Amino acid sequence: MNDCCDVPSTTVPGTGELPEAGCPAPEAASEPASRPRAIRCPACGARGRSVEVQTVKALLGVSLRRLRASAYRFCPTPHCAVVYFAVDGSEQYTEEELRERVHQKHPDDPQVFVCYCFRYTPGEIQAELATTGRSTVVEEIQAGIEEGQCACEIRNPQGSCCLGNVLAVVRRLQAASGVQAEPSSAPTSRPSPSRSLGRS
Repeated sequence: MNDCCDVPSTTVPGTGELPEAGCPAPEAASEPASRPRAIRCPACGARGRSVEVQTVKALLGVSLRRLRASAYRFCPTPHCAVVYFAVDGSEQYTEEELRERVHQKHPDDPQVFVCYCFRYTPGEIQAELATTGRSTVVEEIQAGIEEGQCACEIRNPQGSCCLGNVLAVVRRLQAASGVQAEPSSAPTSRPSPSRSLGRS
């Protein structure tokens, strides 16, 4: 099983909420003394999240000869055009230069993937809630993780597991549709072979 995508089985004390899924990327190696490390997005000023170079390489849709830095950060701010920026301040890449649209940039868009490995959108989650009154997406993603089928580090723009994002979307859509939220616990069993989302 991929430890980076393990779903926590305990909630944050006093909140009843699951901690964000996914392993944080290791901090980048020290940069040359001549350039201070940039940890904030050059466009919006938000603090960026460490992301592996292999994630940037996998998601960019431009020539990789442009990559010169050894460490990058991911900007999750909605509506900010920058997705990745180099910690040495030498490079930045916008969503238009990526192979995928980024969920964090369009959190309310029903057609932007929230799960990139198994290709789930908020619109599909909403349709399932409207039809069945519950969502099986978290269970199905967990089943795929247990089978070693996820590749979040190269398919998800944030470079880590999507489950924290998926859980947030499910809860938001449940609240919006008046569906009672299910208990905040990690799925422990495999879903049935039939899939309610009509996927092949």
